[in-house]
Amino acid sequence: MYNNRRKYRFGSRGVRFSPGRGVKLLSPELFVKKAVETSVANDQESHLSFADYALSDKLQRNIADHGYVTPTPIQGKAIPHILLGRDTIGIANTGTGKTAAFLIPLVNKAYLDRSQRTLIITPTRELAMQILDELNVFTRGTDLQATLCIGGANLQRQAKNLYHNPHFVIGTPGRLKDLIERRSLNLMLFQNVVLDEVDRMVDIGFIKDIRYLVSLLPKKRQSLFFSATIDGRTESILSSFVTDPVKVSVVQRPTAENVDQDVIRLKGGDKKLEVLHELLTKEEFNKVMIFGRTKWGVEKLTKELIYRGFKATAIHGNKTQGQRQRALMQFKQNEVQILLATDVASRGLDIDDVTHVINYDTPASYDDYIHRIGRTGRAGKKGIALTFV
Repeated sequence: MYNNRRKYRFGSRGVRFSPGRGVKLLSPELFVKKAVETSVANDQESHLSFADYALSDKLQRNIADHGYVTPTPIQGKAIPHILLGRDTIGIANTGTGKTAAFLIPLVNKAYLDRSQRTLIITPTRELAMQILDELNVFTRGTDLQATLCIGGANLQRQAKNLYHNPHFVIGTPGRLKDLIERRSLNLMLFQNVVLDEVDRMVDIGFIKDIRYLVSLLPKKRQSLFFSATIDGRTESILSSFVTDPVKVSVVQRPTAENVDQDVIRLKGGDKKLEVLHELLTKEEFNKVMIFGRTKWGVEKLTKELIYRGFKATAIHGNKTQGQRQRALMQFKQNEVQILLATDVASRGLDIDDVTHVINYDTPASYDDYIHRIGRTGRAGKKGIALTFV
């Protein structure tokens, strides 16, 4: 029983429901699980620190300034192989530190050899921007240049930036194809390539684009492949992408260990919006992500919450890239209490200290549910996920 002035009951089991037409039925019991207290330190597999790696002094200082001391499991397993120039397959979920796992050795490589160029392909604009933000931390003071190539931003400006041959190009498949067709981007010039969150790219329909991009790469290259899972479709990409790869894996349970999961069961006469309103007024709900199924529904709910006096903003497919970027920055910097999002728009988001995830609309699949609740309970902190049913 969730303690609330109107005492809405949580945790009913054994009932199956459909979140929408044509969607596989999910049982509410999938959304109920107590958090298991864990800590980041318990996940470490060795006593290595970043100082033990053969990295340039400048990069070591940037890593230390970023607050990194001990590698996460995926970093500890992947970095040594990438430093040796091996093609690497990394199996790890978002939030495990995989971005630094490939950025740190690639930045070191480019710092020591300015002719090195790296292409990083990601499924979403937001993930591309987050990778750029982290890259800027590691390249501070090195004069290494990077360009972001994503939809929703000025194509001509991106083409102009590519003319200066930046050391790092980070982009989404569709925009990279546009730039290739304009002859602004030549993939034969890249000696290092990263495919990040390949399973997500396949899920949202980029498999043909990925195969096309891989076909344009030089044969001699270092290839890094990161994915949460590898099935038949991603396996088909692997065969043409990597050569004699080393495979590293960080096995995680299907749900975040640090997330308390429960359901909000609406009874006859209960109005969903009023229940949500009452939850959001509670002191502990101080940094909340709310997921909806449609762009229209998310936008409507955002406007209603703002009308009711909440500090809220939203990201979804109908927002411009500038609007999405501002919304994320406002939420990260605690200028707003609530960020509303659709599943596609929120892929790969890494935001500190999210206290609650609320599934206002039930997810279309269990994979979507796992992705949603992974926005909280990060870095060893406890989070709470609530799902309306």
